[in-house]
Amino acid sequence: MIKGKLNLGESAIVLIIILAIMGFGVIGFGLSPQVPVLLAITVAIFWAKLRGFTWDAINAGIKDGIDKGIIPIVIFILIGAMISTWIAAGTIPTLMVIGFKAISAQWFLPTVFLVCSLVGAAVGSCFTVVSTVGIAFFGIGVTMNFNPALVAGAIIAGGTFGDKCSPLSETNNLAAAVVDTDLFDHMKTILWSTLPAATIATIAFGALGMGHNHADMAKINTTVAALTNDFHISIIALIPIALVFICAAFKMAAIPTMLLNIFVSAGMMFMNTPNLNMTKAATIITNGFVAKTSNSEVNLLLSRGGIVSMIPTVALIVLTLSLGGLLVHFGLIKAVMTPIATKLTSPAKLITAALCACIGVNIFVGEQFLSIILPGRAFKQTFNNGGLASRALGRVLEDGGNVLNYLVPWGVGGVFIDNTLGVPTLQYLPFVFFSLLCPVFSLLSGFTGIGLKRLAPEDDDTDGTAPAQN
Repeated sequence: MIKGKLNLGESAIVLIIILAIMGFGVIGFGLSPQVPVLLAITVAIFWAKLRGFTWDAINAGIKDGIDKGIIPIVIFILIGAMISTWIAAGTIPTLMVIGFKAISAQWFLPTVFLVCSLVGAAVGSCFTVVSTVGIAFFGIGVTMNFNPALVAGAIIAGGTFGDKCSPLSETNNLAAAVVDTDLFDHMKTILWSTLPAATIATIAFGALGMGHNHADMAKINTTVAALTNDFHISIIALIPIALVFICAAFKMAAIPTMLLNIFVSAGMMFMNTPNLNMTKAATIITNGFVAKTSNSEVNLLLSRGGIVSMIPTVALIVLTLSLGGLLVHFGLIKAVMTPIATKLTSPAKLITAALCACIGVNIFVGEQFLSIILPGRAFKQTFNNGGLASRALGRVLEDGGNVLNYLVPWGVGGVFIDNTLGVPTLQYLPFVFFSLLCPVFSLLSGFTGIGLKRLAPEDDDTDGTAPAQN
């Protein structure tokens, strides 16, 4: 496949150029990620042609990359429809009203983190958390005069914690499968980094919220009045949320869960608005809900959703997956990762290198699944050779791959958050304490040996069945 053997130096140079293009474009010049990623794809394609690859091979690389993202793309489109129907059905407005009456400003941030963690653990998806209860909490926080980036950080941190700890999480199951480990053994292993990170995150959010006791009650009362007057506020409006949990209990896949939820929410729209016709309902699902209350801030917060709103996210996902497909198809990622993996021996070096590989794939490819799959394949045997159980690698894949994708401006998770909450990735990044702390505790485990799963000298864990010892 490769026209002449790729060496570490050449591969590293190409990857550094691509990273520089995306980094300077998004961070340095503040551009939307689509253009820098498109330029990076151009560089990768022209490098491939200079290397002697055919157009068919280049097209195959792009196709392979996009193929891996078809299901997430469909999910994001459905999330757009679900957001608009949840607002129109009164679900998100009802959550906001309940939140205003039940949550104090002083404990708002830790409450957001803990509630989003519980919902995330129940449904197994940070994306679902952000696009449902996350939007409600965001509206409450903004009304209470919290920094929007701080509120977004609490929402994402909670959603990520829940995603990481849920047996229903796709990334959780993927990480366990990649290292050939039982799912529940894998989940027990990741607690060594997950629980300390969550504990410190809770304390941090509590400390940041302690000084915020000056919520403008007049503003809150005005917001509640606008929500009550223009939306159907009732316990019945929470049926779509209950439906998500019911589907999760029956282990229903994401796409049928969302389709069912959209159908039920649309039915509630017709019940709440007698003069609503099919044309108007289709417009809401397609273009999003447009709030027309007497409160301009409520209108801004709740005019969102719709299939069309997800098009920029889908476009970037297609571009990012195309770039990732090219880098993987041409062997650039493998050429850099494999030599590094085979020369590592000590646990500290193995953990550090694997974390860096996961972070690197997140940066270069921007896709959660590949940030787990590629380092997992590259380091699995190396971890075993170094005396570490596969479960130790599984935790690293979660801490460096899964949780950090939401912090990459051009990553699938980062773009989704930016598009859904309207807060740029680099603004909320410093406040996603849970995601920032997970790799730190993985590193500490590697250097101290605490919670590190090792192989007994006579064991070979290549099939994932060997017993592990502390």
